[in-house]
Amino acid sequence: MNNHTTQPATDATIVAISTPPGMGGIAIARVSGPEAIDIVTRRWKGTLLTTMQSHTAHYGQVVDTAGALLDEVVLTLYRAPHSFTGEDVVEISCHGSRWIQQQLVTTLIDAGCRSAQPGEFTRRAFANGRLDLSQAEAVADVIASTSRASHRVAMNQMRGRFAQRLNELRDELIRFVSLIELELDFSEEDVTFADRREVVALAQRIKQVIDELAGSFDAGNVLRHGVPVAIVGQTNAGKSTLLNALLHDDRALVSDIHGTTRDLIEDTVNLSGTLFRFIDTAGLRHTDDVVENMGIDRSLRAIDRAQLVLWVIDATTAPEGVNAVATEVLEHAVGKQLIAVVNKSDLAPVEPVQDMLATLLPADARITTMSAHDEEQVKELERLIVEVAALPQVDDDAVIVTNVRHYEALTRAGAAIDRALQGLESGLSGDLVSQDIRECLHHLGTITGAITSTTILNSIFENFCIGK
Repeated sequence: MNNHTTQPATDATIVAISTPPGMGGIAIARVSGPEAIDIVTRRWKGTLLTTMQSHTAHYGQVVDTAGALLDEVVLTLYRAPHSFTGEDVVEISCHGSRWIQQQLVTTLIDAGCRSAQPGEFTRRAFANGRLDLSQAEAVADVIASTSRASHRVAMNQMRGRFAQRLNELRDELIRFVSLIELELDFSEEDVTFADRREVVALAQRIKQVIDELAGSFDAGNVLRHGVPVAIVGQTNAGKSTLLNALLHDDRALVSDIHGTTRDLIEDTVNLSGTLFRFIDTAGLRHTDDVVENMGIDRSLRAIDRAQLVLWVIDATTAPEGVNAVATEVLEHAVGKQLIAVVNKSDLAPVEPVQDMLATLLPADARITTMSAHDEEQVKELERLIVEVAALPQVDDDAVIVTNVRHYEALTRAGAAIDRALQGLESGLSGDLVSQDIRECLHHLGTITGAITSTTILNSIFENFCIGK
């Protein structure tokens, strides 16, 4: 059972459209609360809800306040506690007319419902113990997932993989603090319940798991938001042409005039199940144009923020073009994954520039040659980008931290277990070591909602969409 602090449970029955806003084939109105069955019965013509089995769907009609037919619908009943919220839930699938949706919600409010707040259904699922807080947050991540990898990470969290790891840690920490405090209780009798080396080994195992979870955040953040890729190089090297080829769309303006791109152009594409955020930048060159120089400054900052840099080189102007921008590119690309893309390979020999780059680039940089107009060569570059990004494979058991709130809690928990370890190794009093372990437990508890506050809950659920 969750031991969290939250607002008092409300007795209100709530309603909202749970499908995306707008017109479509169907829309779904969700009703949840203690009076869900009674309220819907007032607007329903069909099989009696009181006789329906849970998790069954029924055809019937919905009428408005005056008793006039509103729509022919399919109603699905979920009886408490076996529903998403843990309450009685009724879902009404109506035709997707915006007017019908509006009237359906209005007539249910007139019958006794209250309009749901953003995230209120999921918040009730948390309050009723159907989900812990990390699972509740994963609901929003599943909805917002834009790639196979981000979807799988969110699904694993929603199914409780992360919570399971945290519960295992919690059990270990409770065992740890119990051993310490038992020794304190019997200190006058000089009784020892565990070899101090065993306790240290236990603390080290706990620290390793916490560090591994916290260490997964960088990769998890990329999986959630996309790998940032800066496309940089001299003017007219073919950066915008390459961006359009990668996006399969004429997203960027292409021209033979130098300095056409003066601002960042960003878009996303899904490659092999992972989201990549490509950023086309202003061409690097020396110019007196104030506006273009502002664009060049933004280009260099884009390199700083990127995880992967595509340095596009015009084979027809090398080696002069390489020398003109190499210093700036390489200075800002330190610590980044770097692919040198020798473009326009159909217009000039590429061997001289390849040899030059081999001596100029870091040992782990990659060099490839291509024409951005060649579809097969663009696909080869896409495969190379996925390979170089080297993101972790997400299987059904993977636990990868993607939420900054979770990362901060793990970091604080890690600092607490570090202090406990230092205390154990230096012979610190057991009561002080126990205090650090309890602090570690506290920070882990804030992730699942075992320990939380109304402020945190409001902050989390206000970012949900209405109807979820």
